Amino acid sequence: MKEQKIKISGFGGQGVILSAYIIGKAASIYDKKNASMTQAYGPEARGGACSSQVVISPKEVDYPLVDNADVLIALSQEGYDKFISILKKDGILLYDSDLVENLKHSSKIKSNPIPATRVAEELGNKIVANVVMMGFFTAVAKMVSIEAMKQSIQESVPSKYTELNMRAFDKGYNYIKNLK
Repeated sequence: MKEQKIKISGFGGQGVILSAYIIGKAASIYDKKNASMTQAYGPEARGGACSSQVVISPKEVDYPLVDNADVLIALSQEGYDKFISILKKDGILLYDSDLVENLKHSSKIKSNPIPATRVAEELGNKIVANVVMMGFFTAVAKMVSIEAMKQSIQESVPSKYTELNMRAFDKGYNYIKNLK
């Protein structure tokens, strides 16, 4: 396994930071890899630009910032616009097709849309769109095991929302079957 770098972008309130936390925890605690997670958000917090990043490595992570991503998860148009330039030429783009509509990138990028917000709304709460995306990320990128992600989600969300988040994860994970 080589070092893998993930950038998650969106706006405050979408669970961008929680998503990175879940991936990092799944990789490090349950898959027994090394991982680091950092975050950045504007002073306006909810509604403002927000990003987080995770580095997963077989050895100790010596540089935690992602300036050349293997995977870009874009939960908003602004997040896509700001970070598409750091996605490697053969990288994986995962984006919310309801919120990211103006795409301008190399055809060599593996582009994977999912209507994460719509799927979350169909489950009854659009706040779990990030977890729908985490399921999709797990199925497409194959960087973290499904078991580790499920365990991490169960331990990272409030217990009264565990069942909803697990359904959201499963919807996102199984969405890839619709693309084939």
